Amino acid sequence: MTIMGRTCWILFLVLCGSGSAWAIELSPTRDQIEHALQEGRVAAQARVLPNELYAWFGSVEEFEPKGFLMTKMNGLTVLAAHFALRGEEPSQGEVARILDEESMLVSVILFGTTPTFAKDSYLVLKQSEKLVKPVKVRFDGVANRTSMWPHSPRYTAKVIANFRYEDFDPQAPTTVIVFPSEGGERSFELDFSQVP
Repeated sequence: MTIMGRTCWILFLVLCGSGSAWAIELSPTRDQIEHALQEGRVAAQARVLPNELYAWFGSVEEFEPKGFLMTKMNGLTVLAAHFALRGEEPSQGEVARILDEESMLVSVILFGTTPTFAKDSYLVLKQSEKLVKPVKVRFDGVANRTSMWPHSPRYTAKVIANFRYEDFDPQAPTTVIVFPSEGGERSFELDFSQVP
């Protein structure tokens, strides 16, 4: 099992042991907010790095496509972990900033053969027959070399999109579809009802 896979399994055990509630919450209650913050504190005590707390999907293998979602609840957990690792607590303003966010972030890590393989990439969500378009898409115009370079996979790049919560069903099975400009569409099947 890779380091990321082992860490994700530890995190799964930590979160399940804490009675975590799952689902993309658009208007979390005070108890849910405190629960998400406490999960971050617990993860920090277990020395889990904040980036390992993202809602990851895809492969756990180092050179295979993967990605993560950043939701309100997940954002609170990550925020609390960042602060707890420094022995601090996030301010009310920092918590409010995450709760006021109108969009969910989706970030996908891809691998390709040229430095510009991710330029002009696009990302959508598919729920049943509905295609949900992002409000914003960013991509690495120039990809980074992997440690495998010059062997395949040579380059890695990110495609990041923001989707308004009001545009998709936060409880539905969903396919994340990425269209790199050089072709080779990638898709990931997710069940949003299982996302923190």
